[in-house]
Amino acid sequence: MKRLQKFVMLMVMSALLCMTSPGLAQVTNVAQVPSVPVEQQARVSYAKGEFAQAAQLFQQAAQAYKVAKDPIRQALSLSNLSLCYQQLGRWDDASRVITESVELLQAIKETKPDKLLALAQALDIQGGLQLARGQAEAALKSWEGATSIYTQLNKPSKALTSQTNQAQALQNLGLYRKAISLLESALKLPQVSTTNTEQLKSLVDKVAATPETAVALRTLGESLRVVGNLGAANLILERSLAIANELKLPEVVTLTQLSLGNLVRAQLSLNKGSKTPIDPQAAINFYQQAAASASPDLRMQARVNQLSLLVETNQLDAAKTLLPQLQQEIATLPPSRSAIASRVNLGQTLIQMQKQSPDTASWRDVAQMLAVAVQQAKDLGDTRLQADALGSLGNVYEQTQQWSEAEKLTQQALQLGQQINAGDIAYRWQWQLGRVMKAQGKNDSAIAAYKEAVGTIKSLRADLAAASPDVQFSFREAVEPIHRQLVGLLVESNQKDNLKTARDVIEGLQLVELDNFFREACLNGNPALVDKVDPKAAVIYPIILENQIAIIASLPNSQNKAQDDRDFRYYKTAVSNEKIDKLASQLGDGMKQPTSLDITLPKLQQMYNLIVRPEAEDLAASQVETLVFVLDGVLRNVPMAALHDGKEFLVEKYSIALTPGLQLLAPRSLKQERLGALVGGLSKARLGFEALPNVEKEVEKIESELPSEVLVNQKFTNSAFQNKISAVSYPIVHLATHGQFSSQADDTFILTWDGKIKVNELSGVLRTVEISRDNSLELLVLSACETAAGDNRSALGLAGVAVRSGARSTIATLWRVNDEASATLMSLFYDQLVQANRTGITKAEALRRAQLAILKSQEYQTPYYWAPYVLLGNWT
Repeated sequence: MKRLQKFVMLMVMSALLCMTSPGLAQVTNVAQVPSVPVEQQARVSYAKGEFAQAAQLFQQAAQAYKVAKDPIRQALSLSNLSLCYQQLGRWDDASRVITESVELLQAIKETKPDKLLALAQALDIQGGLQLARGQAEAALKSWEGATSIYTQLNKPSKALTSQTNQAQALQNLGLYRKAISLLESALKLPQVSTTNTEQLKSLVDKVAATPETAVALRTLGESLRVVGNLGAANLILERSLAIANELKLPEVVTLTQLSLGNLVRAQLSLNKGSKTPIDPQAAINFYQQAAASASPDLRMQARVNQLSLLVETNQLDAAKTLLPQLQQEIATLPPSRSAIASRVNLGQTLIQMQKQSPDTASWRDVAQMLAVAVQQAKDLGDTRLQADALGSLGNVYEQTQQWSEAEKLTQQALQLGQQINAGDIAYRWQWQLGRVMKAQGKNDSAIAAYKEAVGTIKSLRADLAAASPDVQFSFREAVEPIHRQLVGLLVESNQKDNLKTARDVIEGLQLVELDNFFREACLNGNPALVDKVDPKAAVIYPIILENQIAIIASLPNSQNKAQDDRDFRYYKTAVSNEKIDKLASQLGDGMKQPTSLDITLPKLQQMYNLIVRPEAEDLAASQVETLVFVLDGVLRNVPMAALHDGKEFLVEKYSIALTPGLQLLAPRSLKQERLGALVGGLSKARLGFEALPNVEKEVEKIESELPSEVLVNQKFTNSAFQNKISAVSYPIVHLATHGQFSSQADDTFILTWDGKIKVNELSGVLRTVEISRDNSLELLVLSACETAAGDNRSALGLAGVAVRSGARSTIATLWRVNDEASATLMSLFYDQLVQANRTGITKAEALRRAQLAILKSQEYQTPYYWAPYVLLGNWT
C-alpha cells in the first residue's frame, strides 16, 4: 500500500501548491471616492506578513467604503480581508467575507470595466479558497466565471491564469484529460498526444516566456505525467523551468523542480522490475533543489517527497538522517491544506520506515502526528484530507494489530470518502477494512469489504487511467493485490458459487490491467459471454497468489452439455512468487534462441507441473479438444504450447488459445467469411532493424494460398497501409514485419517502411475496416514480432494489440523467430485455414497442425521455431 498512498499525497500536495495564488485585489479609476488611508496601511501590513493587523485594517476599510457608498471598493476590501483570514487559518470567516464580496458586486447592475474586474478578482480569490477547502467543483465554477470576465475585458494573461486554475480544479476532480485539453487550447498547442516529439518541442519552444505561461506549462506537464505521457510531460516541464529561470520566478522554479522529481519517480515506478532500472538519484536531485525554496510549504513538500523516495528505494540511513529535521519543521507549519497533506504523507512514510526498521520512531509518535492531521483537516473542513488522515491512522493500528481500533478508524475514513463520492480513496479503505476483518477471522465480512473495493474500482474504470493518479501509478501495488487477495479468500471455500465469483474477479482484473496499459477505459466487456463457452473447450485461469498458484478450471458439465452450464474446479500448487518469476524469466530467455531441447525441457516440465498437471486428469476425462488460457502476470510470456508432461508437448494433445478475458471475445467464426488477405511486410533493413530476407518468400506463399493485396518494403508505408485497408474487403490482415510488445503502450509498435505504428494508432487504422464496410476484421497475423527485452510483463502489449485492433482473433509471436521457419509455418497455417471451411476445424486447430508439422521436422523441432506462435481471442 506504500506506493499507493505516496502517489495520492504527491498529487494532493502538488495540486495545492501549483495553484496560482491571487494577489491583493485592486482596480484603477474607481468611482470618484478616493481610497481611504487605512486601506493603504492594510496593504503594507499584508506585504510584511502581518496578517492579523492587515485583517483588522481591511475590515475598517470595508466599513469606511460602505459608509461612503462605494460598493466596488468595499467588495475589494472584503476580498482582501478573505485573503488575510486564509493566511490566519480562519477558514469560515474567509468563506463568509468572500461570499459577501461576490454577492455585493453581482448586485451592481452596471457592467463597467472596474466592476467586472473587481468581480473577476473576487471569483479568483473565492476559487482559491474553495479548492483549499476541497471544494473542487465549486472552485471550477468560480474560475470559469473569472475567465469569462477576463476574456471579455481583453486581459489574456489573467484569463490564462484563471484557465490554469481551472485545470487545477479539474485535476482535483480527477479529470486530467479535460485539464490537458483546456490547457492545450489556452496555450494554443495542438493535441499533445498525437504530436511527435520534434514537432512538439518546436511548438513549445515558441510559447511566449511569461510568468503565466510558465505556470500553465507546468500544470499541463503535471497532467501529462498522470495520464502516462511521460515524454511530453518532461519536454513541457523543462520548458516551464527554462521560462521560470529566465524570468527569475523562484516559486515557479521550485514547483517545476518538484514536478520533474515526481516525473522521474513515475518513471521509476513504471520501470520497476526492468533489467535496466532508472537511478532514483535524478529525482532526489530535483527534490533537493526544490528544498532550497524560501516557502516553508514548498520546502516541506520537497523534503517529504525526498524522504518517501529514500524509503521506497531502501536508502534508510539517508532517510534517518533527513527525518529529525522534517519532524521539527512540520510542527511549526500553520495548518494549511498543503501542510496537512505533508503531515499525512510524512505519517505514511514513517509507517513504511517502521515496517522496515522498527527503531525509526515509536508507533505512538506516528499515531499522534496523524491524529493532529485528522483534527486540522476537520477544522479546515476538508473531508477528503480528513478521510486520508483517518485511514492512515487506521493503518497504524493495523500495523500494531489493534484490530478493533483499526476497524473503527477505517470505517470512519470510508464513510467520509463515500460522503464526498470519492471512489478513488474509498476503495483504499475498503481494502484496508478487508485486511483488518481477515486478520480477525471475520472472513465473510472481509470478503464483503473486498467485493466493495473491487466494485468501486469497476465503477472507476471510465476514469481509471485518465483520471485517477493513485490508481494509475499503483496498479501493481494496490489494484492488482486487491483482486488477488479477494480471489484467495474466495477459493479457500472451494464452493462453486465462490469459484465463479473468483473467476469473475480475475476477468475484471484483466480489463482493469488493459485499461491501465492504454491509460483509458477503452474496452467494453460483455459479461454474458463468460459462461457461453465452446463445449469442447476448457478455460484455465492460473492465478498467482501469495506462495501459491491457484488454478480455476471451467470445464464442460459432464451431466449437462449446455454451453452456459460449466463445471468449476479449483486446484492449487504451493510455490513462492519468486520461484514463479525466476522460472518464467529463465524460460523467456532460454527459448528465444535455438538451444538444445535438453536445456529447456526440464524447465518446461516444471512449468507444466505448476499450471497443467493439477487438472490434467480432469481435462482428459472431460474430453475437451481446446485449452483456453487466461494467463496472469509473468505467465503471459510463457508459450503454453511448449509445456511438457514428460512424454509430449501440450500442443501435441490439445489446441491452445489465449485470451485476456472471455468477456472480450467476439463470437463470430472465420468460416462465415470469404477468405482473403491484405499483406504488408518488410524484407529490407529499416530504421535500425535488420533485414528479414524470407519475408518475400512468406508473402509469396500467402499469395499462392489466398486472394491477396500486397504491400512490401517501399510500398508498405503508414499512409499506404491505411488507405489500402479501408479499400480492401478481405477479412485477414497479415503483417510480416518487425514489431515489439511491451508493458508500456508507447513502446508497443509495428514497423513500416517510413516509421512505426504504435498500438493506439493501430486501433484507429484497423478499425477503419468496421467503418468502411460491413465485415469486421476477422484475423490479424503478426509473424515477426517479439516481446521487449528486460520487461517481464511485456506480453501485456500483445494482449493490448489483440484487443485494440478490433480483430476477432490475433496470431502473433512472443519472440522473433527464424524468418525461414516463419515462412514455412505460415504457409502450413493458411493451408489448414483454407481447408477449415470444408473440414470445420477451428483457427486454434489450424495453428496446432501447422506447429505439429514444424515440430516433427528434423530442422525445426525445438520449441524456439514453433512455440512462439500464439492465438489470442476467438479460437473457433
